[in-house]
Amino acid sequence: MKLLRRRVVFIKHEHRTGLDRSQTLLFPERLEDYIAAENPVRFLDAFAASLDLHALGFTKARCANTGCPPYDPAALLKLYLYGYLHRVRSSRLLEAECHRNVEVLWLLASWPPTSRPSPISARTTSTAAAVARQFTRLCRKLGLLAGTAGGGRQQFAAVNARDQNFNAAKLQDLIDRADARLAEYLKALDAADAAEPDGAALNKKELEQKIAALQERQDWHKELLGELDAEQKQVSVTDPDTRKMPTAHGTMVGYNAQMAVDARHKLIAADDVTNEVTDLHQLANVALEAKANLELKGAEVVPTRVTTTRRK
Repeated sequence: MKLLRRRVVFIKHEHRTGLDRSQTLLFPERLEDYIAAENPVRFLDAFAASLDLHALGFTKARCANTGCPPYDPAALLKLYLYGYLHRVRSSRLLEAECHRNVEVLWLLASWPPTSRPSPISARTTSTAAAVARQFTRLCRKLGLLAGTAGGGRQQFAAVNARDQNFNAAKLQDLIDRADARLAEYLKALDAADAAEPDGAALNKKELEQKIAALQERQDWHKELLGELDAEQKQVSVTDPDTRKMPTAHGTMVGYNAQMAVDARHKLIAADDVTNEVTDLHQLANVALEAKANLELKGAEVVPTRVTTTRRK
């Protein structure tokens, strides 16, 4: 009886790999194939293409006959909206996305602008508001707005540190402290003058530098104090429009944003950003803007008051 031998073959499995980077493709893939039909960047592209940017206030929407051609504000607007959609606020980060992000490459047709000019420089307050109104009208035409809206508010922190925000009491306190410190420095300077010249020369020079720096800063505080009046009770150095306001977690230097949100899809129908600390007299402005954006003949505005209780 013959013995049957079975041969066992071990197959070595390897990982799946992509194409060889040095391989030349006869029919390269199109950039269009990477963007799905439902991708939001297609809406951004179509929305920006439908706008009359010159009529909306974009000064460089039409090229001049002389000089170097400017960057297309439509492309910068698309890039800005893409950054807003994905919470990319830095111009340098948006520039990096232009070189590595397939969606941005498709959106700008593989045209990578640099961080200068910034996409944010492509819009101002007036042009941004005009684009926002066009978006609201488009949502109304598409039937996305129900015609009824609810109000809300949100406080946003500004790029202004707390120590760069001053009121009259804070400025006067800083000026008084500077006066007291100057008196100490002048007294020490008199003592240095009465001492031996060789040993007090270095200390005298340091005191004179400190006195000059302190006087310069005190003069700046006095100048800021002179700018305050009955209505301008605060002054912010970095961002002049921002104000110090109370929040649920303490004080914050920022803005008070008011908005009217549509009841159907929670889309913003109207918004207004102010530096008012309280919400007093803010309802009428937002209500009138929402009426205009929604193209309503009449609107019923009902103020509501929300009270909160703190747990013990």
